[in-house]
Amino acid sequence: MSDPYFLSILIFSPLVGMIVLAFMPKDVKAPLRTVGFLATLLPLILALIAFVRFNADMGELQFVTSVPWIEIGDPEVTNSSLYIYYALGVDGLSLLLILLTTIITALAAAASVKIQKEIKGYYLLFLLLEVGMLGVFASQNLLLFFVFFEMTLVPTYFLIAKWGYREREKAANMFLIYNGLGSAVMLIAFIVLFTQTGTMNIEKLQAIDFSRLPSTVPLAHSAFRYGLLFALIVAFAVKLPIFPLHSWMLRVHAEAPVPTVMIHSGILLKIGAYGLIRFCMGFFPEAFADFAYGLAILGLINLLYGAFIAFRQSDFKLVLAYSSVSHMGIVLLGLAALNTAGIQGAVFQVISHGMISAMLFFMVGVFYERTHTTELRNISGLAKSMPRTSGLLLAAGLASLGLPGMSGFISEFMAFLGLFERLPVLAAIGTLGIIVTAVYVLRAVMKITFGKTKEEHQSVADLRLVELLPAAVMIGVIILIGVYPAVLADSLHLAIDSVLVGIGG
Repeated sequence: MSDPYFLSILIFSPLVGMIVLAFMPKDVKAPLRTVGFLATLLPLILALIAFVRFNADMGELQFVTSVPWIEIGDPEVTNSSLYIYYALGVDGLSLLLILLTTIITALAAAASVKIQKEIKGYYLLFLLLEVGMLGVFASQNLLLFFVFFEMTLVPTYFLIAKWGYREREKAANMFLIYNGLGSAVMLIAFIVLFTQTGTMNIEKLQAIDFSRLPSTVPLAHSAFRYGLLFALIVAFAVKLPIFPLHSWMLRVHAEAPVPTVMIHSGILLKIGAYGLIRFCMGFFPEAFADFAYGLAILGLINLLYGAFIAFRQSDFKLVLAYSSVSHMGIVLLGLAALNTAGIQGAVFQVISHGMISAMLFFMVGVFYERTHTTELRNISGLAKSMPRTSGLLLAAGLASLGLPGMSGFISEFMAFLGLFERLPVLAAIGTLGIIVTAVYVLRAVMKITFGKTKEEHQSVADLRLVELLPAAVMIGVIILIGVYPAVLADSLHLAIDSVLVGIGG
């Protein structure tokens, strides 16, 4: 596909809604919510068009844009100049993440109906965040990627600090500190790559064999490449997050408003996995293979630590927060397998967990609105008064623990299939995490839905239509991926093959 404007229109399409919102009075709540939600449908429609038009058999970037953006140097003085390009393009991996972004953002906008204060400012930041996320996955230039990456931090910070719960400011500050430091490390690595190669184009950097550069170039030496790779792993480890750089995420999941947590757990964490695949594996495939065993150990720690700590939590939001830590461990284990099944399982886990976690936090918002608590000891027996809500919560929980027929099963199965092929001992240990996942998920779900109904919760309302539709969409996507995984695999095979060629798989 060669439409040079399509991706730019897709990325910046939320600005249409922002412009409309900017001219609306701030006290008309219903129209503001309507415009805020409708503004997320335009990028969703465009992403679906891109998905339909995408040629899965074409082994190159599609919807490519590349125009000079920043000129470095004066050609009249040096007879040459360097250009940093405004470069966009998608392969199967980035396209699926763009589609995931637009789906979850639209659903989170629907969940934002519960936001009651400063609605205009809320949706302006919300739509700006969507621009940043779409830009991250479509960028084919390191500087452009960094600009969009930073664009996601600012609105997320204010969405947490302004519309979150009791300790929202502490959570927002931890988010900014950790992610700011990760961004600084990433920027330094990007600058070093640019100064050593003279390009920031991602596709060109992936094509360079650094080991064959002249010995006078530092990148030609393995120790230097290992240092750069380590810096990038640290930068994206903060975002994923990888233990022990995960504590900020727990606060965000506990204190941010539900729609923001849906986006954060469903999309923003996945930027970390995307960075590991696109930059760490893409730029330094041989060095990444040498780091793979260490990453598998970290993935195992994430999986088991998150699962066991989730089992000990009494707050449902923290159960889900530690569950995210655990499930991101499966992503690391899949990538560390360095084979088709493992990497495909890791990508499936990124997509699957994005949808499952978004749905679970959506259900958290529904329960909190009715009961004003997320403490498991304070809520029980809600299946009697909220049968539809309880049924959907059980379905999401079963997807999270990997029930066959749902997306969680196919992603975990493929990741562990790949890991058993390469590191069978670690894979066998990791299966313990899957067992514990079933325990803590069923414990929480059973506590909420069954047992004796508290007197104050006997007449709480079940799901309304405005809440039922987003939940139905999410569970529908989860089942679709679980029953027909080819809907993702067909778009991914060439992107995964290109990664495997680099690491010798």
